[in-house]
Amino acid sequence: MQVRELLRLKYLKRYYAGRFISNFGNGMSPVALAFGILHLKNGSPTILGWVLGSATLSMLVVAPFGGVIADKFGRVRMAGIADTWGSLGLFVQAAYFIHGSVPIWLMFVVNINFGFMWGIFWPANSGITPALVPEEHLQKANAFSNLFTNTSMIMGAATGGFLVAQFGAGWALLIDASTFLISGILVLSFSNKVHARSDSEEPMLDDLKDGWREFLSYKWIVVEVAGFSIIVMAWAWGENVLGPLIALKHFNGAKSWSLVLTLESIGLVIGSIIGMRVNFKYPMRTLTLLTLFFALYMYSMVAPQPIWLIAISAFIWGIVLDLWASIWPTALQRTVPRETLSRISSFDAMGSLLLRPVGLAIAGPISSWLGIPRAMELAAGITVVMVIVMLAVPEVRRMEMPSQETLN
Repeated sequence: MQVRELLRLKYLKRYYAGRFISNFGNGMSPVALAFGILHLKNGSPTILGWVLGSATLSMLVVAPFGGVIADKFGRVRMAGIADTWGSLGLFVQAAYFIHGSVPIWLMFVVNINFGFMWGIFWPANSGITPALVPEEHLQKANAFSNLFTNTSMIMGAATGGFLVAQFGAGWALLIDASTFLISGILVLSFSNKVHARSDSEEPMLDDLKDGWREFLSYKWIVVEVAGFSIIVMAWAWGENVLGPLIALKHFNGAKSWSLVLTLESIGLVIGSIIGMRVNFKYPMRTLTLLTLFFALYMYSMVAPQPIWLIAISAFIWGIVLDLWASIWPTALQRTVPRETLSRISSFDAMGSLLLRPVGLAIAGPISSWLGIPRAMELAAGITVVMVIVMLAVPEVRRMEMPSQETLN
């Protein structure tokens, strides 16, 4: 199936448009929020880490129930509601940043609310593409979706750096809030026309237990999720907190960090294109090995190296990251029963991000204790160790993507 044929599928074009618009805002928000907080009178790396961590923590609380809620009430509907709901708090936060005075408590409230939104959106969103696309074309649809949305992230990252440098973080955050609202409206416009829900009549708690048992039955999923939870912890303090701080201390602040994130987003686009064309026989083995490029990205900031070298490392990591983003959901969608997909995806999201709040919370203290260079070395070292551990598990090395013949 070619891209043109994909776009002829009913409602898929509208869904892609919503993700494109939302991801434009997602491209801006890391730069805007990081430098917005660091430039506050009472801002610091520790506050930045705690604010970002509060969003992840609340997402982890909601995520196990998010999949069940999405299965019960409709995945498309809940994804649209979550987008719209998340935008409301972001509008309030943006208004305070534009005003120039932002209470710390407000940022915690807004980001906790945002985490609740993600806890529902993520598992709900995982079940939309399989409802719109024939099973044999899922990898290409996932890869094209990533290509489409990552292109908008490039635009968002570049625009975010410019807006923060010229007008302040508030205006970039205002645009981010608007993109979530528009995306929510677009998704809700076809929510009643697509059957993307479970027909289970079991109580919600029983559905949750069934999803947990199903999740544990796939050892390769459990191992990868557990391993990446630890890598994401290192990623959190490396890219989300210490990266902007390095750019502020050694380079040109928001503009420099925007360059790094823009190159990473370009890498995501390249990864999307590759993801549409490759078929790894043993995808988990290959992708886990490629994750070593994240260690290279973290190590490039140890000295730190020239900003262009950091940006190139981010670019390579972006390619790998989007190969994961294209192939991982395809592997889940092809191997997990559709009626439990959102529930397993919720445990996937919860497990993968379980230690992210820890990474964000300790970013400030660990950089004060070890120094920023040693903290970045530690992030690189953790990644290498976890790749070795994951590849030591036979189920990860031997996991094969179901073939076309198997699907038929």
